[in-house]
Amino acid sequence: MSSGHSALTRLKQAIPRSRASRPVEVAGQTGAPLALYRNYEDAKLGWFWATDAQGLLTYVSPQIAEDLAAEVGDLIGKPFAAIFALDKDPERASQRTLPFLLGTHTSFVELAASIAGSSNGRWWALSGLPQTDDQGEFAGYHGHGRDITATLLNQRDASQLAMYDSLTGLANRHHMAGRLATTLTAYQVAKRSCALMMLDLDRFKHVNDTLGHQAGDELLKQVARRLRRVVDETCEIGRLGGDEFQIVLPDVDDRGALGELGHKIITMLTQPYSIDGSRCVIGASVGIAIAPYDGLDSEELVRNADLALYAAKGAGRGQYRFYSSDLHSVAEERRQLEEDMRDALAKGQMRLAYQPIVALGENRITGFEALLRWEHPERGSISPALFIPIAEDAGLIGALGEWALRQACLEAAAWEGTARVAVNVSPIQFAHIGLPALVSSALANSQLAPERLELEITESVFLGEGADTQAMFDALKRLGVRLALDDFGTGYSSLGYLQKAPFDKIKIDQSFVRSATEPGNRNAAIITAIVSLATALDMETTAEGIEARDTLDLMHSLGVSHGQGFIFSRAIDHDRIVEMLRAGQLELAPDGPSTHRSDRKTLFRKVGLIHEDHRYDVTMRNLSKTGAMVEGLIDIPLGTRFVVDFGEGQLAIAEVRRSNGQRQGLEFDVPLISDGADGLCTRHRVSPYMLAAAGMPLAALPPGNYPLVGLGENRAFSLPRFAQADAPGESRRVA
Repeated sequence: MSSGHSALTRLKQAIPRSRASRPVEVAGQTGAPLALYRNYEDAKLGWFWATDAQGLLTYVSPQIAEDLAAEVGDLIGKPFAAIFALDKDPERASQRTLPFLLGTHTSFVELAASIAGSSNGRWWALSGLPQTDDQGEFAGYHGHGRDITATLLNQRDASQLAMYDSLTGLANRHHMAGRLATTLTAYQVAKRSCALMMLDLDRFKHVNDTLGHQAGDELLKQVARRLRRVVDETCEIGRLGGDEFQIVLPDVDDRGALGELGHKIITMLTQPYSIDGSRCVIGASVGIAIAPYDGLDSEELVRNADLALYAAKGAGRGQYRFYSSDLHSVAEERRQLEEDMRDALAKGQMRLAYQPIVALGENRITGFEALLRWEHPERGSISPALFIPIAEDAGLIGALGEWALRQACLEAAAWEGTARVAVNVSPIQFAHIGLPALVSSALANSQLAPERLELEITESVFLGEGADTQAMFDALKRLGVRLALDDFGTGYSSLGYLQKAPFDKIKIDQSFVRSATEPGNRNAAIITAIVSLATALDMETTAEGIEARDTLDLMHSLGVSHGQGFIFSRAIDHDRIVEMLRAGQLELAPDGPSTHRSDRKTLFRKVGLIHEDHRYDVTMRNLSKTGAMVEGLIDIPLGTRFVVDFGEGQLAIAEVRRSNGQRQGLEFDVPLISDGADGLCTRHRVSPYMLAAAGMPLAALPPGNYPLVGLGENRAFSLPRFAQADAPGESRRVA
């Protein structure tokens, strides 16, 4: 039994049980019990209180009156429950109110309470025993209190250490695991959704290695502050350890909103940081999974969000990615590609292709950008967007970069004329002290004139922006080569470094170029500003990704000096360039669509078209945000409306806008959104139960783990209206 409770027992024995217990009667008591009571108060070990049956104070120690900044006489007759309020900290047990407890006429011990309506930081432990009169009727309470402010603060500090990360103040791994598990359990019963973001910092290790661990710790603190600014207060942010973070977003399943938040987080975290006078830049990748679609329990949801994060990093970092079931096969494919790549150079599977760079207005070829290609013996040509990130993670990018530089110089030396060759330099290569020696060796071995070599460098090389970076630029310029700033504006833009870095050209990223002609788009204004900046700094400009004539005309009118893209030529091999230049073919006439349209991804994928009571299996040939081309139904009337079932609860309503034999062009009522990488997805996913509630027959959906709700025996089914093609020249009706 606690000392406070023992004192309360002795007090109960010392004070007579009476309905009219008054302070004067208590004060009139004599003997050892009363002396003990007074000594306890005088030593400020605690204080006493008493109420009548109505809960009004009949006695209170002078000590607590002082703490409340009141006179004892002013407190007598006031409701005890109006003076104190119980602690509502969710980490503490009791969530009941003091009036409720007093109304039960039961004893209570050591309840944490503070002054009602005050935030002065003082806390007391309250105990009370109910009193009865001679007839056994409830007569009020006698009670005891003691100051527990220091103890409570120590407990809360310990709880803070146990549940929160000491460095950033964010929730720690243990707390996040408990929060997620509790949320998902409750939400599963209520059929509510919950999104989970896994976040990993890109190039954080480089900060630790170059600026030290103290700088790394300060960087993590700044990252935490930025996350708090961009993430809603209803969400929980946690640091799992190292540079890994997690965000729980209750009641969110809108992938459009999640994608916007993911992009906002990435953009905010990639803005420069100032640490002890040094400027550094990092990146971030985000993986997103949503319950209940991507997992019902916390273990499954975390695993799938992790897989999405792994895919985002594997696709080039600095992006977000939603979970989808095909990521399991993608992860295995990536692992296999990494193994195969280790032997690709030795087995002669790498080659270079070259995309022409053209002077706008003249259509004159001024150079070619060298693009690395991997001819896999089984998979064929593999995109560098896929294998370059793998090479970086596997530590192979240095060897690939050296081979590409030497090979490009050798092949360009055989070209007639003065056309330049542009070679990409990765941030890892740029940070290597031996890069100038490698460039010098490649030029000497090939006999290529230095001014014909252009090194394309991304903004991420300005990670630390210290003396080493400037020294590297100076060393490269002393060799006589040209320097181009690649992918300008995609994440690390700063006008400061353009004052120092000796670039000869700024390359405008295709993300600005391709959509510049779309109504309401501000990219044209951004490109105008870039061109003005380059002109003021005596630099050329190249617009990447020009595919349509309206885009080409806009780039020319905005003053962009050079361009490259499919409207001039796709990447071609070295032998073709030799033939062109030997024949004096120095111009490329633009050839492409008149206007830009939403990027249309070519694919070969089975999807379902739902119409009335029937589902038809068709092949999707291409896909964009606004529509798709499908093949498999015959002579569908214009204006026919379908529900397109992409799988995994992704449904989109579409209308037939073009129809030619077995092919139909569909336009979506609601555009698809980016999945953060190279794909598209629906903004929301729909459960079969919602479809049934909306009147759509579940018989039209593919087999699944749900009952055919509402399909009684007396229900009349419609006949299929369309013929489905099995193969060229054959067709069948779908029952």
